[in-house]
Amino acid sequence: MQFEHVGSSPRIHPDAVIAATAVISGDVTIGAGCQVLHGAVITSEGGPITLGEYVIVMENALIRATSANAVHIGDHVLVGPMASISGATIADEVFLATGTRIFNGARIGERSEVRINAVVHLRTVLPADSVVPIGWVAVGDPVLVLPAERHEEIWAAQRELDFPGYVFGLDRETPDLMVQLTERYGTSLARHAGDRRID
Repeated sequence: MQFEHVGSSPRIHPDAVIAATAVISGDVTIGAGCQVLHGAVITSEGGPITLGEYVIVMENALIRATSANAVHIGDHVLVGPMASISGATIADEVFLATGTRIFNGARIGERSEVRINAVVHLRTVLPADSVVPIGWVAVGDPVLVLPAERHEEIWAAQRELDFPGYVFGLDRETPDLMVQLTERYGTSLARHAGDRRID
């Protein structure tokens, strides 16, 4: 299913194959040889999304751009089932395994692997040929790659990256943080009320 969102429609190369149950919304460009499988969602929430050539987006993956963070995915990238990419740049020949999470402002270098259920956190930079092991967390620039049980070290680096400030423009110490966050984000997402199906 393809949708026009806030005046922008997807641009899909004629060689790309998009499953009937995939959702492509807004300012999205999909290159030659791409495959977008069933249940995948590629949605532009104010910023553009570009998929290079021969990108495979597997079942139930989510790719989302924001007004502050576009998404660029290079050539020959595999986005595994249930993976999530939000406002990140992915270089050529990257493997993102099942259940990976890539957050806003992250940059992943060429030929890197982010393995099953691993996380690349907000504004983290992975150099070329990096590996994030199964279930581990990459955080920061320069990057730390740590197992989940080292939460205190992950949190120390993550706190400095300021997720609520960077993504939502809100101070973490705001007493009603979740009230403001959900109201602000909900207002932004409500722009989909005017979307128009174009296929």
